[in-house]
Amino acid sequence: MTELNPAFAAEARSTAGEISFQVHEMFFSRTDKRGVIKAGNGVFRRLSGYSWDELIGAPHKIIRHADMPKGVFQFMWDTIKAGKPVGTYVKNRDKTGGYYWVFALIAPWMDGYVSIRLKPTSPMRDTVAEIYADLLRAERDEGLTPQQSAEMLLQRVRDLGYASYHTFQASALAAEFEARAKAMGDPLEQVQKRLLAMSRGITDVQVETAEMTEAFNAIRTVPMNMRIIASRLENAGGPISAISVNYSQMLEEMSTWVNTFVDGDTCVFARIRDAILNSQFLGFAAALEQEISEALSHTDVDAMPGQCLEEERAAIGSLREDFLKQTRESLGSVETEAMRFGRSVLDMKRYVTGLSSTRMMCKIESAALSEQGTALGGIVEQLDACQNEIEKRLARIVELNALIQSNTAMLRALV
Repeated sequence: MTELNPAFAAEARSTAGEISFQVHEMFFSRTDKRGVIKAGNGVFRRLSGYSWDELIGAPHKIIRHADMPKGVFQFMWDTIKAGKPVGTYVKNRDKTGGYYWVFALIAPWMDGYVSIRLKPTSPMRDTVAEIYADLLRAERDEGLTPQQSAEMLLQRVRDLGYASYHTFQASALAAEFEARAKAMGDPLEQVQKRLLAMSRGITDVQVETAEMTEAFNAIRTVPMNMRIIASRLENAGGPISAISVNYSQMLEEMSTWVNTFVDGDTCVFARIRDAILNSQFLGFAAALEQEISEALSHTDVDAMPGQCLEEERAAIGSLREDFLKQTRESLGSVETEAMRFGRSVLDMKRYVTGLSSTRMMCKIESAALSEQGTALGGIVEQLDACQNEIEKRLARIVELNALIQSNTAMLRALV
């Protein structure tokens, strides 16, 4: 593992400003369940500015920076105490008051927790820094409790467009991993490429679904307009009125489909999105654990006295295997949800076929009414445009779902 020049590190600390470390450097620390430091690697010790004697047995908050909101740690502890891993941006301080940012992957393991950190290089870090500043102000000026601050954090994440913190941390971890690989000139491995392809695919599905829903909403007023036209052109119960009733029923069924497909945290789209992003988070977490495990196999000139790096490697390797197992299980969920997703899209196609029949009947009636059918002809044109848009979006969604299924199959073979 490459070390920074000690003189440079000391110079960086003398200003009590930001402490520099290289993008390729990763570090870890291990604590017990109370957060008391039990082990770490040389990069961790060097950046902290403390000696090993000062670190071992000390609470991990020894490196907590005053700029960090209490709500972030409240959420972090709530998550890992529940037995779940968490990925979060953290601003740490060293012994002299200098600071450095990390993206930390923290996971429960055995009788404590393991934290693996990398240098954040994506634009997300600056966005998160602004959120943290707002949370800190609210804690100081408004007296927010740590729990209230944690809730504010979740709301700010949702304001960024993420459905939950879990979807945010999956996206953030992948973004940092990808930015880091680019900075180092390293290509992503096949597993990571396919995980990103899946997550980008589901993002595109969201765009296509939104456009399709907009097209659907544009024809919601058609039955009312048809009834108005019918009242002018025919007696009660005429063909236009009948078409209007049939069309209204089809729109009601389509509305139910839209609500089931895109609305709420348990809709068809949300389930496949969450399964994909969960797989992405677990897969990239396993890759980080693999890298830190490999780094520990090299000579560490600043290793903790008496530390057996092979034992640390074995522990992290075991944690990685656990993450890979969870990744495989999550990919199984993606496969299941993709099949459900496909069936749901087929249902929508049947509704669109019903629209085609209605559109054809409208054309026939419009032609029969000659000049009087001008208004009805306008409805036909509206139906043509909206149905073409819906069909185009549906075709793209089907294509994207096939891409997701293909990548899922390949990933299950790779992991």
